[in-house]
Amino acid sequence: MDVRLLVVPQCPHEHAAAQLLRTVLDDVGLAQVAVTTVVISDERQAAREGFPGSPTITIDGVDPFAEPDQPTALACRMYRTSAGLSGTPDRSALHDAVKRAATLA
Repeated sequence: MDVRLLVVPQCPHEHAAAQLLRTVLDDVGLAQVAVTTVVISDERQAAREGFPGSPTITIDGVDPFAEPDQPTALACRMYRTSAGLSGTPDRSALHDAVKRAATLA
């Protein structure tokens, strides 16, 4: 499983997203899966990666939180969560996405 955390330089949510991702992977039984952090530094790279903002989590090249027609942006990304907008996805939503990807692998 290829798990990546895409961020802009000095992303204020990078640490929280990395911790959340690691916790969820461990909870699902995927402690051996490494997380690769990729710093998106320019618009061309953002377009190439389909990067909607920072932080973005991809699992096997898929953004489980992608929204239709979402533009690329070198900006902070906000996630719709049960508590309102947040700089990271809901833990339960990420857990479900990781489990789904693990069963497809």
